Amino acid sequence: MLQTGSNLHVSTHPLVAHKITLLAQKSTDVVLFRQLVAELTQLVIYEATTDLPTRTISYETPLEVATGTEIQNRIGLVPILRAGLGMVDKAAELLPFATVYHIGIYRDETTHQPVSYYNRLPESLAHQTLFMIDPMLATAGSASATADFLKERGATSIIFLGLIAAPEGVARMATEHPDVPLYVARLDRQLDENRYIRPGLGDAGDRLFGTAP
Repeated sequence: MLQTGSNLHVSTHPLVAHKITLLAQKSTDVVLFRQLVAELTQLVIYEATTDLPTRTISYETPLEVATGTEIQNRIGLVPILRAGLGMVDKAAELLPFATVYHIGIYRDETTHQPVSYYNRLPESLAHQTLFMIDPMLATAGSASATADFLKERGATSIIFLGLIAAPEGVARMATEHPDVPLYVARLDRQLDENRYIRPGLGDAGDRLFGTAP
């Protein structure tokens, strides 16, 4: 991993670099796009879980009692609807014991500000490690608002998992949520006047669900 900021971790793995390049190409059809998102999700979440707290346990093999390791905290997956849905199933394959929560946020096309339309969170999220999942970190409006929702319910361990980030979104998260590590496959150049990541890959939700014009 290459750490390029106080809370940013950009993967340096050759497989990640290869697959994110394929993902972003205009010629990549919806079937391949979904497959690449799934593969990249597992590669990036593998890196993002490197420092999960663990504890030592005793267990029985068929031959004897042994000492091993288990994840200490409860794990929660928080896909930000709708594009986050394209990543959550593969994240859950690696973390099958995780609870899946959902937050629906969309970006107002005029103000570019996040608007919440769906929220299924418990009253308390204390003592959990939560992974916010969204393919794109553009303005970070949705990510920052989601982190606010989680912290209001007692969350103290939050990790953002994405595919492509813009410097503007990274800077906003560093200012508003410096305690939230950001794990992504690639850091792109900038946001354009419409708040799209450049060079980016277009609208991740549209490409995932086949609704691109």
